[in-house]
Amino acid sequence: MAAESDVRHTILVVEDNPEDYEATRRAFARLGVAAPIHRCADGDEALDYLFRRDAFAGSTPRPGLILLDLNLPGTDGREVLAEIKSDRALRHIPVVVLTTSSDAGDVDACYASGGNAYMQKPVDLAGFMAAMRSLADYWLGTASLPASGEGAS
Repeated sequence: MAAESDVRHTILVVEDNPEDYEATRRAFARLGVAAPIHRCADGDEALDYLFRRDAFAGSTPRPGLILLDLNLPGTDGREVLAEIKSDRALRHIPVVVLTTSSDAGDVDACYASGGNAYMQKPVDLAGFMAAMRSLADYWLGTASLPASGEGAS
């Protein structure tokens, strides 16, 4: 169950839309997800966070799970996913693509780039809550996430 999620796993939400981020944060709060949530509003900020550059240099915690929107300003989600999955220290982190796109080409490309799951954002509140419950139950309840910290060298 999501309420029993391990708080040591930070969730990184890469989402440019503040309303979508707030909906995700509120859904997790209602579901009892205790994991800390960090938001990056665009792909460039997400890469800086993950690679611990610029404002994030130093002790930025590695996330245990990344929720990634595809349609981001600047570096888009497809490019962010490719960067994550091509880096030895990051590729072990599960990436769930959470997007409005239902394009089969996007789905195929994300899995080909190493994405761990692809979810289309439901447009209604009930559907969104159900999707977040499923996501939290599986990724934070059932699945074993990689240990926090650095990936394999």
